[in-house]
Amino acid sequence: MEMVYKIYCASYEHALLLVESYRKDPKLQEEIMETLTATVPHTSASDLSFFLVMPVQRVTKYPLLLGKILENTPASSSAHAALAAAMRAMTQVNTNINEYKRRREVATKYNKAEQLTLRDRFARLNTHSIAKKTTRLSRLLMHEAGIVSKTEDKEYDDLEEKFQSVASCVTALKESMASYLQHLEEFQLATPHKCDLLMEEGPAQQYRRFAEHLHSVIFPEFRRRLDRLVWQPLCSLAEMLVGPQQLVKKRLDKLLDYEEIQERKSETGSVTYDEEAAMNTYLAINSLLVAELPCFIQMSVQLLVQILGSFSVLQQDLAEDVLREAKKELEQMPHGHMQLPAFWRMVEDNLQQSDVQLRSFIQAFETVTPSPMPQPLNPAEERKVLSLVSKHGPDKLYQVTSNISGSKDMDLTLQRGQIVALLQSVDTKGNTNRWLVDAGGPRGFVPAAKLQPYCPAPSQQPRTETPALESGAERRRHSYTSPEAPKPQVATFTPAFQVVAGFSFAARSPQELSLQAGQPVVILEPHDKKGSTEWSLVEVNGQRGYVPSSYLLRVPVQEPVGWSLPV
Repeated sequence: MEMVYKIYCASYEHALLLVESYRKDPKLQEEIMETLTATVPHTSASDLSFFLVMPVQRVTKYPLLLGKILENTPASSSAHAALAAAMRAMTQVNTNINEYKRRREVATKYNKAEQLTLRDRFARLNTHSIAKKTTRLSRLLMHEAGIVSKTEDKEYDDLEEKFQSVASCVTALKESMASYLQHLEEFQLATPHKCDLLMEEGPAQQYRRFAEHLHSVIFPEFRRRLDRLVWQPLCSLAEMLVGPQQLVKKRLDKLLDYEEIQERKSETGSVTYDEEAAMNTYLAINSLLVAELPCFIQMSVQLLVQILGSFSVLQQDLAEDVLREAKKELEQMPHGHMQLPAFWRMVEDNLQQSDVQLRSFIQAFETVTPSPMPQPLNPAEERKVLSLVSKHGPDKLYQVTSNISGSKDMDLTLQRGQIVALLQSVDTKGNTNRWLVDAGGPRGFVPAAKLQPYCPAPSQQPRTETPALESGAERRRHSYTSPEAPKPQVATFTPAFQVVAGFSFAARSPQELSLQAGQPVVILEPHDKKGSTEWSLVEVNGQRGYVPSSYLLRVPVQEPVGWSLPV
């Protein structure tokens, strides 16, 4: 009886607010009045508040009624002692209800998470708030330093530890579930089964039907059930944690105030009205948390278990649905009824046959591929090669044979055709498959399998260049020296890569040029007349025209020749 009245009386103010909100809806208010008139016409009630106040008034009348009966009961009667105990019990019930209501009002005041801007926080600052926060901070520092002892409450500390553990579990599970849902959405974005296929029947079409059923029926239904049975309850549980977390935080602040006031009270022997109110606030928050945290933790754990159980069942249902649908399609496959050992032998035979065909194709392709056409290095690449040669020597240069994407610390990301210098043919752990290289500035590790020695051939007519460190005046003086004066020579090198057409392209206008896949080209301008790099001006077999830049690939020269030093 006491617990029922506690909850009702503590929620009475909120119920009145709901009644007030109902009055703003004329249709709802009309239905309420019709129901009251039909069910309790003798009360002549004009609103629900007439009935809501009755339990509040009734519980306060019990001690008065029992006291009146006790006054009219002789002391010698056997019922006198029972009536006296009942009156004391109901008086205590009213006291407990009032105390519980006061605690709930304190909790309602402090358990709201306010979203305050920086301007709002500054607006709340005043002399009193700054002094209070400073006192709390100094008290907290003294706790940590061991200068003053902290008020210990073993029961509350154990409850708070369990509560924080539950809150951490809810937060981690919510983050994991959000990541799972994101991966599920990304998985459903890939729809290769919607591409047109030239094959009308066969395994490809069966896979297409299977994938289409997964994306259109099974996974949408799984996503809907997952949202309703797992994600929404988990979000609701996370929102319910906000109020208790705010109350736990506020309890610590009030504890610091309580200790400060207790210390002052022991010195002066008295406290002010505001200080006594602050002490009562701490006691109310602490009592409320000790009384209600166990129930909240128990319900939260039960809800977590139900959420995880629902997720497990959904995963099992998903696996069963996919397997059932896959079996339907597998039964229609040409080899669907084969025994597993025979099926794997057939797969291995097909793979070996495909491997032989692929090797034959590669050999034929290398045989018919035209000889590479060397192209001049651009100035930046030539300067980088010369710098690497001067630092490490020509025998240390290697060329990247395919694109490298660094995935670990100290790994480099390089493009196909780049020139690097070998620093060490082993990594820090002794792995010889990862080499330390210098890429003309950044240094890091790359796979050794994607490097080949770079040995550019000397040009037929090595050009001579004046060293770049000479000033303009020195260059002018050198231009008037006698022809016999020796000048340093810098060797130029042919590239170790060439540009070829990666795909066939059919010209659509006189300004464009048709290409065949694997055909070598010479890039004249890496842009069109408007400066766009999407088109490049190239020359093939004496003809010039524009082709898409994305159709051009740089490939390494297959037959490098020896290195030549300057004379």
